Amino acid sequence: MIFRPLIVIKRIPNIDFMGLHKLGFALSAILTVASVVLFLAVGLNYGIDFAGGVLVEARTQGAADLASMRTKLDGLGLGQVSLQGFGSPNDVLIRLPRQAGDDKAQMKGVDAVRQSLGTSVEFRRVEVVGPKVGSELIAAGVKATILALLAIAAYVWFRFEWPFGVGAMLSTIHDSVTTVGLFALLQLEFNLTTLAAILTIAGYSINDTVVIYDRVRETMRKHKTMDFRTLINKSLNETLSRTILTVSTTALAVLALLFFGGEVLRGFSIAMLWGIVIGTYSSLFIAAPLLFYIRPGRGAGSGARGDEAEETPAADKKTPPGIAARERTS
Repeated sequence: MIFRPLIVIKRIPNIDFMGLHKLGFALSAILTVASVVLFLAVGLNYGIDFAGGVLVEARTQGAADLASMRTKLDGLGLGQVSLQGFGSPNDVLIRLPRQAGDDKAQMKGVDAVRQSLGTSVEFRRVEVVGPKVGSELIAAGVKATILALLAIAAYVWFRFEWPFGVGAMLSTIHDSVTTVGLFALLQLEFNLTTLAAILTIAGYSINDTVVIYDRVRETMRKHKTMDFRTLINKSLNETLSRTILTVSTTALAVLALLFFGGEVLRGFSIAMLWGIVIGTYSSLFIAAPLLFYIRPGRGAGSGARGDEAEETPAADKKTPPGIAARERTS
């Protein structure tokens, strides 16, 4: 049996990506501004990791009746208690807001929940996160994200040139900011898993961007006098098949996590799914078109000589000596 490579696009298309780049810039600006406004006005729905509180992993003897459990817990006066099913039908995550006082006050709230639900509910894990730990995690998460973006920009800068580094960093910041805006809009729980997803999105986005940039650099070396708009379109069209394959395979894996990973991985899966879409979009309509405005150097050999070298057919360069001599004497 002969295995043939999977080819999505048999012929290289001729899509005018640069003709749409201004529309892409405008859409990206709207998404970025809207994300910042949502973050400042609405805010994020911070999970236990950042906001502090108590997380209880419980297991019931049969299928969990969340409505009945919520009714019992709402009468305890512990604040807004959150119940979520995950994994098997008898697994429940109980989130309690932080109680006034020290760790003893938190455990007192856990004991009240245990007594209210009865002995039929097994408490498998209890996790208490204080406000100081939550604030430290927020600071560490922001610091890790900023350092990751700077490291990505430095990597692209040293591998290519500084215009490539600027384009890569701006597109990656765009992907991260819009992901935060999505969580602010939908009020999905933002926790350490979500933060890990944002860092993963940055890595995925820069991978696609580097592939496109590598093709742009290769095309620049082959066609030293080609119009830069045409050059970018050519590079994007040549890498489009690879982009579609990468997006499709990654999306299938993330969809499997979304549908079968349970409640614990739901936020991570949604962030990754959005990141795949927005990361591909930013590579095509932000990172590459930015090079049209901050053009990298084409190296030595450009100019008039480059024009003559590119336009002269290969056959003309191999003129027999005798013919060349007759041309000189004539």
